[in-house]
Amino acid sequence: MVSKEEILNKTHYGLNIYSHILRLYYPDDVVLRLVGRDCGLCRNPFNSNKETLHIWIEKTDHKNTLSAEFARHEDSENAIPAGDAFSFAELHYKQQGDELLQTLNKEMFLHIGKQRDFYSNKRKAFNCPCSPLFSFFKAPISNTKPHKAVSLLQTYNAIRGDYYKDHTEKLRAISDVGQARKFKAANFDYCTFSGIFTTRNDKALIKHSGLLCVDFDHLQSVELLRNQLLQDEYFDTQLLFRSPSGNGLKWIVSIDTTETTHADYFAAVANYISQTYGIAVDKSGRDISRACFLPHDPQAFINPIHLK
Repeated sequence: MVSKEEILNKTHYGLNIYSHILRLYYPDDVVLRLVGRDCGLCRNPFNSNKETLHIWIEKTDHKNTLSAEFARHEDSENAIPAGDAFSFAELHYKQQGDELLQTLNKEMFLHIGKQRDFYSNKRKAFNCPCSPLFSFFKAPISNTKPHKAVSLLQTYNAIRGDYYKDHTEKLRAISDVGQARKFKAANFDYCTFSGIFTTRNDKALIKHSGLLCVDFDHLQSVELLRNQLLQDEYFDTQLLFRSPSGNGLKWIVSIDTTETTHADYFAAVANYISQTYGIAVDKSGRDISRACFLPHDPQAFINPIHLK
């Protein structure tokens, strides 16, 4: 059984339920802009796409500052009944009660109620309880001095926003492989997901982030593997986005380097991916200081834990 409380705890008071459903209707838009506790007006798919949907976060008890919070909505034209994230989800899924809760758990990849170990008794799935930091570098790739340390949420917002949209579109319009590689190296910012460095070199590691970036190139079906990774029974996806070229994926998962080395953990994950999905991963992921270019991807996924 899945409870409303469990879902609210993993969806930022239910706000992510609204954004998940709205992105199904408006995949290329920034569907919500939270300022303080209020999202203002946004498009309502159940009112002819008019900007009449008001979403905000409020407390269950306005007199108690420590009371639980949850997201609510109303339509300025009263096109739909006012309510919470679950009543809004009912409009899309045409479901109620436990059936709706199970659907949200599955569709949003919340993994509530799953018992998981890690791909053998020697390893285990590792859920990151915090917001790890890693180094961010300004283009070009020849720049090996980090600009600052950033979080997964900051990176997710940059990828989903429009900042990298122009460079990504230009790169994907270049047919010559060599020219595309040069353009990417010269114009794309990048980060080292696995840690904070004084310079981009394995020996210059200050602190490991507890993250591993797995790179998939030249996929026959990006969407198929994307869905498979999000539903993987052993790993909770921390961040997942399409590669700059458009035909690959960048999959960020948590690892525990107190149990084994980064390189050994990468080898285990690569072996697991090969056996489970029949796909080879880019071997450069074994390097702690591996550079990952940041593209534009409005469909990027982030684990809801990092939205809190």
